[in-house]
Amino acid sequence: MIGIQHHFGWVLVNDPVKLICEMHSPNRGPRRDGLQPQFIILHYTAMATAEAAIERLCDPTAQVSAHYVICKFGRIIRLVDEELRAWHAGSGEWCGFQDMNSRSIGIELDNDGKGAFTKQLMTSLEKLLPTIMAKWDIPPVNVIGHSDMAPGRKFDPGPFFEWNKLEVKGLAEKKLQQMEISRFSVDAFRELAQICGYTAPASDADLLATVRLRYRQGASGPLNAADFAAISDNKKI
Repeated sequence: MIGIQHHFGWVLVNDPVKLICEMHSPNRGPRRDGLQPQFIILHYTAMATAEAAIERLCDPTAQVSAHYVICKFGRIIRLVDEELRAWHAGSGEWCGFQDMNSRSIGIELDNDGKGAFTKQLMTSLEKLLPTIMAKWDIPPVNVIGHSDMAPGRKFDPGPFFEWNKLEVKGLAEKKLQQMEISRFSVDAFRELAQICGYTAPASDADLLATVRLRYRQGASGPLNAADFAAISDNKKI
């Protein structure tokens, strides 16, 4: 992280979580239509280093950004104020809502998508999330992955992200393993997934892969009863 400090000259600010590195990405703007954050979207950087990711997120020509980056060693860097609109979500939809950039706070996690997230990173994430959720009254069910709102287009935070660590702390929603479902068809699965928030357009294969990425990591093969159970939350179909 010394390289970033030297190149960008960031400053440390007092924060209830820990000392946060404060930087300013030019890739930001006002939230549209007076919207406020109601979702938190988790990403992975998909880059070799946090330095490279931050460089890109602060590059005006890249036209991408996020509110926060959490590095492998746990350092938190704020790039965009939470009140502003960062450019992290792109096209997609969740619970019928579009323009997710105006409705969310984006957190980039320093991970290339090919292996586990570090303990230090997860510890910082588990400290940062409650402060954001409390400030904006965001419930655990509204903490989602980028893949959830953009099935088939995005895959982060990916198959190595340990959602269960957030679930047990009340920082993400754990679906219950109970169901009252009378039919186990592709159409019934799509209907159930839409009830759970997966309203973005997606093929049957992409929808199944996306739900598994979140709730049945490592699962493969045709649609089956376990896929329904993973997101049923005792909903009737």
